[in-house]
Amino acid sequence: MEQQVGDMFKASGDFANAMWALVITYTFSVLGAVILLIVGWIVAALVQRSIKNAFLKFENVDRTLAGFFGNIGRYGILTIVIIMVLGQFGVQTASILAALGAAGLAIGLALQGTLQNIAAGIMLLVLRPFRVGEYISTGSIDGTVQEVGLFATELKTFDGLFRLAPNSTLWNVSITNYSRVTQRMHELAIGIGYDDDLKKAIEILLDLARNNENVLADPEPYAFVKELGDSAVVVAMRYWAPGSVWWKTTHIMTRDAKLAFDEAGISIPFPQVTLSTLDEEEKPLEKVGDTTDKPAEKS
Repeated sequence: MEQQVGDMFKASGDFANAMWALVITYTFSVLGAVILLIVGWIVAALVQRSIKNAFLKFENVDRTLAGFFGNIGRYGILTIVIIMVLGQFGVQTASILAALGAAGLAIGLALQGTLQNIAAGIMLLVLRPFRVGEYISTGSIDGTVQEVGLFATELKTFDGLFRLAPNSTLWNVSITNYSRVTQRMHELAIGIGYDDDLKKAIEILLDLARNNENVLADPEPYAFVKELGDSAVVVAMRYWAPGSVWWKTTHIMTRDAKLAFDEAGISIPFPQVTLSTLDEEEKPLEKVGDTTDKPAEKS
């Protein structure tokens, strides 16, 4: 009986020692995991800030792009820290990495179009073919850029409509940026009558350019005869204006040219078509039928 009691105490002592050793072991593991999480969180924040500051040192890099790469660095550090914490508790990290790789591949295939927009957004933010506030046109998409994001670009059309364009559609086509240049050329072409004073028409156009404050003196406006048309002599003038007021200047110049020509008595003829008819004697004979002799029918 005493031996059984002794064996029970001995077993109880062994169990207590084992539990104590287990508590100590997992206590150190938990403490190590907590320390890893704290240190990892601090390091991730420092890496994120360093990446953002490094990208912001370059003038051509957008803040959106700097924040994007900063977040990638932060979440990458946190992912490594979580895997290390799981390793503290005896979890097989190799299987976790394999599962993450398979999940990443599946997500990449499922979000292929989205990833393509992200890649295009990064290239647009790096190369900067357009900026916020600039008016662009791709043939099918045009408007003033409101925001350039990683997935899509927000635009406002000339008539005030909101348009959201995926970045991939803007990256794979030619882009015309109307706001990037400081000055633009415009050709104003007007047809006048053949009997009108050609030199006077050219001088009127040049005077309009000289008196318009938005028309640049350098390059100097140039007027010339562009075409001898069927019903009019096409007089043209090329002038340069600042890009910010180019549209307004072209509208004003077109209006003033019409008014100045009317005041000077210079006509702007309509397209004319001359029709000529033949006299009755000159008309060709119409063929009404076959007049050749036919053999008489047998009775």
